[in-house]
Amino acid sequence: MLRWLAAQNMHPYLLDWGWPGEVERHFTLTDYIAGRLERALSVIQEPVILAGYCMGGLLALAAALRAQPAGKIRGLALLATPWDFHAADPETARRLAESVPALEPTLRFTGTLPIDALNALFTMVDPFGVGDKYRDFAAQDKTLARARRFVAMEDWLADGVPLAAPVAREALSGWYGANTPARGQWRVAGLAVNPESLSIPAFCAIPARDRLVPAISAQALADKLPKVNAITPAAGHIGMVAGTHAESALWRPFTAWAHSLS
Repeated sequence: MLRWLAAQNMHPYLLDWGWPGEVERHFTLTDYIAGRLERALSVIQEPVILAGYCMGGLLALAAALRAQPAGKIRGLALLATPWDFHAADPETARRLAESVPALEPTLRFTGTLPIDALNALFTMVDPFGVGDKYRDFAAQDKTLARARRFVAMEDWLADGVPLAAPVAREALSGWYGANTPARGQWRVAGLAVNPESLSIPAFCAIPARDRLVPAISAQALADKLPKVNAITPAAGHIGMVAGTHAESALWRPFTAWAHSLS
């Protein structure tokens, strides 16, 4: 996607979380947003369009609200970004939060939520979907491009980084358990993250077949943004960004919106 955007007369930058070292293992979401992300924005001289994917959209929203008084952000793109964590299935969200006490020994010992544990939690969101996709793969001709794409995307999904323990607690207990974003209780550096206060243009991509972030959860965020252009591509959480039809589903609509801000 970034290579494609670069070919459309755009200049994309990708900010990597990075593997949490000794310092980052103590980071909260405030440290990442008001620290690392804001310092990265300060390096770029011109106002930027800030884009966030999934959880990254929540970080981007909080950063945009903090940066908009200084004119550092001219647009905000939220791709498959959750907001109301209880809108579709509150019981599953609460079960994820209830896993935190069982994870505490690992969180304290490693200072992180390891990748394997994180992937297991993602599986809890849609356990039957995991079986379905592998049964579909088993029936495919492994010599075709479709099968190779499936393996490449599975490798990408498994190639994550651990979450710093404070971030894991805040996301699981706060976002999933208490639904703090939708209830207006999520704060970053003491400032409430209120999407209704965003004065800059926003772009929301809400994939209609998303099982990880149900469309109703992401739509709740789009409904609160004063200046929003929302699309609902017929794709899933990953397919919208990296699938066979990603160019038409997301890349082109996003690029058209971004160029409209120039």
